[in-house]
Amino acid sequence: MGSSVVVVAIGQYRYKRLKLNDFQPPPLTEMKELDPLENRDLKRLQLFVYLIPVIGFFPSLWTLYRRQGTREQQAVSRLSVTLAFSWLLGYILLSTGGQISEFWTLRLLIMNTMLTSGYFVVSVGLMVRLWQRKQPRLPGISRVAEGTVRKHLS
Repeated sequence: MGSSVVVVAIGQYRYKRLKLNDFQPPPLTEMKELDPLENRDLKRLQLFVYLIPVIGFFPSLWTLYRRQGTREQQAVSRLSVTLAFSWLLGYILLSTGGQISEFWTLRLLIMNTMLTSGYFVVSVGLMVRLWQRKQPRLPGISRVAEGTVRKHLS
């Protein structure tokens, strides 16, 4: 076993030969615990999931509740939760008003449709900004998300 040679690929074209008996694994105290989400692409994908309308609210809330993730993940989670709560509050109020009032029914339901469409368009716009590697922020709403939601959930 002392004369066995292993060929290890380093990069695409280089190869290095190591003898098996020369290989010493690092001590257990120096080994880091591997995080499956350490990959930048996976973290970026997770940010996209947070920004999915309605569905992204749940992983965002979970991230904030557990107080895990990077600063960027927490900021996007706070923004997602703020958008979802704002949309839900507006949706409930407009739907209730549309059912109670006879004269305003059509107008309130049209406003409800525009609110929901706006929520989806804003979420897709934030995803596009994230895809362009820009900060997914909204003027005013990001400030509310950082202040109010951070105080109550983070």
